[in-house]
Amino acid sequence: MRTQSVSAAPQEHRLASRLAGVLAGVALVLAASVARAEDVVGVYDVKFEQVSTNCASPLNYPHGKLSITQKSNQVTVEIDNTPRMTGVPAKNGKISAKSKPNGATMIEGMLGVFSIAGRVTPEGLLHVVMVGEYTAAGKPLCSQSWNVSGPRSDKPAKPAKK
Repeated sequence: MRTQSVSAAPQEHRLASRLAGVLAGVALVLAASVARAEDVVGVYDVKFEQVSTNCASPLNYPHGKLSITQKSNQVTVEIDNTPRMTGVPAKNGKISAKSKPNGATMIEGMLGVFSIAGRVTPEGLLHVVMVGEYTAAGKPLCSQSWNVSGPRSDKPAKPAKK
């Protein structure tokens, strides 16, 4: 029996060593994915390219700024004259957010729900699709979509320390 306990000790040591290596690898991957989710944060200099519309009076977005912030477990996307969109942070530079229903638009009397989905490349280029679904007097009116793209125009904000 003594021989077994002596030979079992090196096996337990190897197992513990492998387990420690695996845990260290998992911790590294988790840290990298958390850091990457925060890489979308920043201000982007974007252009809006209309892809489709069935609106008689479509909204036209000029070249402008798109801001992405993150607080706790919520990502916020802001564009001038557009309702604020919120979502949950994603991994690998992906972003997805949606506004609350009946947000004000650039056209008086027309309300809209906006959503945005896409990604930020490791080089800091934003590529998303934005969709606006409009209502007037409580009835569906029309919808519109844009490709939105552009480079980050500032350095990403550092996350607040907890």
